Amino acid sequence: MSKIGIFVGTAGGTSMKIAEALAEAFDVEEDAIVNMEEDFDEVDQLLEYDVLFLGSSTWGQGDVHFSWVDPILEIEDDDVDFSGKKVAFFGAGDSKKHGEHFCSALGKLHKTFTGAGAKAIGFIPKDGYSYEFSLAEMDGKLCGCAIDEHNESDKSDERIELWIETLKEELGG
Repeated sequence: MSKIGIFVGTAGGTSMKIAEALAEAFDVEEDAIVNMEEDFDEVDQLLEYDVLFLGSSTWGQGDVHFSWVDPILEIEDDDVDFSGKKVAFFGAGDSKKHGEHFCSALGKLHKTFTGAGAKAIGFIPKDGYSYEFSLAEMDGKLCGCAIDEHNESDKSDERIELWIETLKEELGG
């Protein structure tokens, strides 16, 4: 079976909620759940896993959580190779207050990791979402699980469950 790592940059806890659901669904050991702000040391930690679930809340003009900034720069500047890795993205955003950048952090993570050779999985239909623009939207789908606890908390659990089912199908289990 593939070795799974969960790496999450979170401020309010919403992205961590998704990380915990992933850990339970995929039986991920506690030491393979990395809070980017508290537990992340170096990019090599990411390379230890075959499958990476990568999470971030979205900030400012669609930016990733600050704990992702240095790792992203290192991956891009040092040409770190993620070939052979599968990556799936998740995170939190506010579709009303920041609808022009809703969950765009997922799109930025997608760009970095697929640009480094990883294969993205876990795309979901954007049906039922309401926002102006998102870098996470690609070819009419979202490149991962986007949650809006501020305005659509009643949809979060179902969105997470459906996304996990999509991932299980794509990962063959």
